Amino acid sequence: MSSNAVPNSGPAVPAAPSVHRSGLTWWKVLVAGAVGAAVVNLIVLAVAKLAGASLIVVDGSEEHPITVGGVIGASVVPLVVGTGAALLMGLWKPVFLRIAQYVGGGLALLSVAGPLSSGADGGTVAALSLMHITLGVAVVTTLKLHRRHH
Repeated sequence: MSSNAVPNSGPAVPAAPSVHRSGLTWWKVLVAGAVGAAVVNLIVLAVAKLAGASLIVVDGSEEHPITVGGVIGASVVPLVVGTGAALLMGLWKPVFLRIAQYVGGGLALLSVAGPLSSGADGGTVAALSLMHITLGVAVVTTLKLHRRHH
């Protein structure tokens, strides 16, 4: 045996740990959040309807029925616009993702004031309030999923 041989010395530099990616790109997280919010809010709408809520909001002398299309639009559009903007800003400065979690969740909670002051029946107020809270949770969760997997 030669004096130059070092038995089983192993690699000189330890191998870097592998990076585990979930495959959740920003647009996949955004779509998942929007679909999730819409589905949960449609379930809330169905339960409210089964429970006998009128699902009508009166604004002045005008009645506004709460419809499936309205629930989908009110669930998807704000989430996609707000969270999408946060995700784009997060590409520039990642701190915007954390800020957007607080702002988005806070705005959704503040928006519960609308249903609470609508003068609608209790079931409608409860359903609308829960839908607003659901949207806030969806925003925070969507951004958290993106932050966690990037």
